[in-house]
Amino acid sequence: MTASLGLGSAQFGGDYGISNARGRVSEDEVRQILQYAADCKVLTIDSSHYDGDVERILGRNWPFPSPFKPQVRTLRLEKGLDWLESRLRRSVEHMGLVRVHAALIDNPEDLMGPQGDELWARLEKLKADGLISKIGISASYDDQPLLLAKRFKPDVMQVPASILDQRLVRDGTLAALAKLGVEVQIRSVFLQGLLFLPREKLPANLIPVGPHLSRVRRIMAESGADPLHAALSFALNLEGVSTVVVGVTSAAELRAIIAASESKAPRINWDAMALNDEVALTPGMWFQDLGEKTQRRLVRVA
Repeated sequence: MTASLGLGSAQFGGDYGISNARGRVSEDEVRQILQYAADCKVLTIDSSHYDGDVERILGRNWPFPSPFKPQVRTLRLEKGLDWLESRLRRSVEHMGLVRVHAALIDNPEDLMGPQGDELWARLEKLKADGLISKIGISASYDDQPLLLAKRFKPDVMQVPASILDQRLVRDGTLAALAKLGVEVQIRSVFLQGLLFLPREKLPANLIPVGPHLSRVRRIMAESGADPLHAALSFALNLEGVSTVVVGVTSAAELRAIIAASESKAPRINWDAMALNDEVALTPGMWFQDLGEKTQRRLVRVA
């Protein structure tokens, strides 16, 4: 059974994505995207307070009646549990709702800190109060998501995975999460647009992986698939995955994604696609000053 599609909203609040040439999505386009998503039963809507004013934008543009299952995220715990709860309640209000489908803890390090258990208990109270239906964690590879899931038993776990970033597939984490009864969502299935970026437009820190990206596109072409179709086929058919969250900048992009998701998966050597480069798999490092490390990577990857 293949996973379902969910919709990320980062592009609604800013010019998210290395290959995003359109910039922030207009509210008229947001309205069209949401209506088409509703028509096609793409119901999970993932939102974050970090992405500009996206919560209010969503609240102004939901179709009515709204069929969606919106998700919100917590802020950092540095201002205390009461403030975090207050901000979470405002997120729900900004979206024009009385409750949301899920609240995801956006900073797993908060759970591992001295107030981690209190944070989890507070979210369980909000769930009991009816403000949220499910509690989840948004984690990265380095957060050791399987250990987090075993300790806190979340309803939902959202992690990155893609053709290029197969770490959580290869080490068995995704399948193990599903066996624990966790709803597994994956994000960054296009690695923030890197899959679509022409080699000549790569930032300096990503030049070492240019040859690999060219090989990936050649393998796709030889199998008769384009990057969009291949990336979605890989993600939607991963064992244990319930939802694949994607971001779009137009209704046309969403139509293309839905069409690609409904096409037969190509026969491709998926293993050959995986990247093994810390910088390329960590978007926060793409534009950092890496100094001599860049030269060492150029030699090693070449």
